[in-house]
Amino acid sequence: MLGTLATTDDGRYALRFERRYAHPPEKVWRAITEAKHLRAWFPAVVDFDLRPGATLRFLPTAEQVRRYGMTEDQAATGEITRVDPPHLLEYTWDAEVLRWELTADGVGGCRLVFTNVFDDRAMAAPAAAGWHAGLEVVAAQLDEREIDWSPWERADALTGEYVGSID
Repeated sequence: MLGTLATTDDGRYALRFERRYAHPPEKVWRAITEAKHLRAWFPAVVDFDLRPGATLRFLPTAEQVRRYGMTEDQAATGEITRVDPPHLLEYTWDAEVLRWELTADGVGGCRLVFTNVFDDRAMAAPAAAGWHAGLEVVAAQLDEREIDWSPWERADALTGEYVGSID
């Protein structure tokens, strides 16, 4: 289930992922907003203040420091732009927009649509691979399956697949 890439009306790029989970929106909401879950898959250290207009601060993970030479104090900022628990969360991360939509499926599960909007086309394949790997970790967390692999290594492995599918 690869993500897709589209050009927005204003000339930006939107990566879109759709996933179905056999878990209610409330449980998936916790996986995408609570620090104890985010640490396993989100590509930054962030704690959410789930109020519209709240400022977010994104810090590098230990793996980003190791892999990319980032310093632990390199922070990015963002803002919560829309929030309707457990159905909608939208926020900025510097110039990017991240939008999480959860819809109950009527049989105890839900559909997640995640969209990441950004300016630089060159980041599409690596970003898609990273989000894809992160969503695999979310699925494992929800199903209470052990994660015995690195999402970073998984993203590296998926990048070539995304280069071929969205370029």
